[in-house]
Amino acid sequence: MKEIINLMIQEAGFITFLRTIAIILLVIYGLKFIAKYLLPIVLKKAVNKAQERAQQRNSGFSGAEQDVKVGETIIDKKPQANRNNQSKDVGDYVDYEEVD
Repeated sequence: MKEIINLMIQEAGFITFLRTIAIILLVIYGLKFIAKYLLPIVLKKAVNKAQERAQQRNSGFSGAEQDVKVGETIIDKKPQANRNNQSKDVGDYVDYEEVD
C-alpha cells in the first residue's frame, strides 16, 4: 500500500522544476502574443461597431439639418394642445403623512 502512495506522489525534481518554468514562460509569451496581435483586431472591430451604432442613432438628426438653407432659422415647438394633455395625464396628487 505504501508503494502505491509513493508512486502517486510526485517528488520535486529538476525535470519538474524545468517543466513548471516552461509552462510559466509559455503563458507569459502567449499573453504577449494575444496582446500584440489579437487584441488590436478585437478592439478595432468593437470600435467599428460602436461607430456604426452612433451613426445610426444620429442619422435621424442629420436629415433635418440638410434641408435648412444657410442663414435660415427654424424653430420647432410642440403645439399648445399637446402640452396641456400631457400635464393632465400625470396623475392624482396623494397626500401622505410621515411616520416616525
